[in-house]
Amino acid sequence: MNEEKALILGRERIGKLLMQYALPAVVAQIASSLYNVVDRIFIGQGVGSLAISGLALTFPFMNLAAAFGALVGVGASTLISIKLGEKDYRTARLVLGNVIILNIILGIGFTIVCLPFLEPLLYALGGSNETVPYAKDYMRIILLGNVFTHLYLGLNAVLRSSGYPQKAMYVTIASVALNAVLDVLFIFVFHWGIAGAAWATVITQILTTFVLIFMLLKRNRVVYITRECFHLKRNIVRESCAIGASPFATNLVACLIVIIVNLQLKKYGGDLAIGAYGIINSITFMVVMIILGITQGMQPIVGYNYGAKKYDRMLHCLKLSMICGLIVASVGFLLAEFAPKYLAMAFTSDKQLIDFTIIGFRIFMAVAPLIGLQIVASNFFQSIGFAKKAIFLSLTRQLIFLLPGLYIFPLFMGINGIWFAGPIADFSAFVITMLMLSVEIKKIKKNMV
Repeated sequence: MNEEKALILGRERIGKLLMQYALPAVVAQIASSLYNVVDRIFIGQGVGSLAISGLALTFPFMNLAAAFGALVGVGASTLISIKLGEKDYRTARLVLGNVIILNIILGIGFTIVCLPFLEPLLYALGGSNETVPYAKDYMRIILLGNVFTHLYLGLNAVLRSSGYPQKAMYVTIASVALNAVLDVLFIFVFHWGIAGAAWATVITQILTTFVLIFMLLKRNRVVYITRECFHLKRNIVRESCAIGASPFATNLVACLIVIIVNLQLKKYGGDLAIGAYGIINSITFMVVMIILGITQGMQPIVGYNYGAKKYDRMLHCLKLSMICGLIVASVGFLLAEFAPKYLAMAFTSDKQLIDFTIIGFRIFMAVAPLIGLQIVASNFFQSIGFAKKAIFLSLTRQLIFLLPGLYIFPLFMGINGIWFAGPIADFSAFVITMLMLSVEIKKIKKNMV
């Protein structure tokens, strides 16, 4: 039955498959991004506007943790899909064991490196005497539970890629609901402040990690945990990390970009400008996560059919995914342009912070529809194992276009120049991505003849 479940990826109608895989992934990504949104709404309303600025200081740590999580989780889930397409079920199971081992190593290592230097790092990232205490209280607890964050994200990706996207979705939804309940309890009932939000996140991820482990112990799945899984295989680690190198590089560079944005905002606008970026980042992150949910639904379908050499089905899936990405990004654009005030008011009642957010939001999302197409296209290269091209596209947007803009535009436009750097980089990256995609599609079509 379970082998048949995997084989359906090569036979079922693409539209139906994409709905089956993308919808649970999208719901899961919405739920996952609600971790951040719910935390920031409760912190803004229950602790204060400077607490939002303090939380924004923690973004580089979150991006760095996500980078290592993606290196293992995304790479392994893609490799599992390809191995299922090749009907190599034993290797797919070995990949699962390597995901667990690597996530434990990376999760503990990240905590050991960051925790002792947390306070000076927060000041170096643009913190002040008003915002660092909030950031420190939050991040210290998050770092203590970091290994479970890595395991949760990695195992959830494996469960989804091995033919159980709905179960992965249910786990994510349950975790967000639990996180929200604990947020209310710890912040508004126990009055633990920003530390309460951190404890809510950590406790939730510990519990959901054990749920995922229990689910993957069942032998009625194509990919499940066995004793054999826990042998670290050099070739599997190398292949997984090569495929996961693109999202790793993207998150690593995103970490650098967030640091520079925070420092520039502190210079040109002060602590509240950093808080505005925290709000904008929360909303845009949700839009991006929905599009990434579409690409996660696309990934096993594309990976399987690429492994099975069914290129026509692979390209059809890419086309439908790009249409979906365009629609989602366009909705984000409309919200940013016509309802930024109401979105900001969900996080804070501070008028100055709301005003900062409205202006930044409208500029930052100016070319959002193009982002939807660019994200899907760049993830297509990752889904078929073309790691170098995916890395190139990721780094081009961040390093070549966005990074210089963050320094140059504010010299002439002040704080608005920081907001304008984003859409200019997005448009430039879109053009390059589409050119590379068109060349790759031509090559694939030649192989079809």
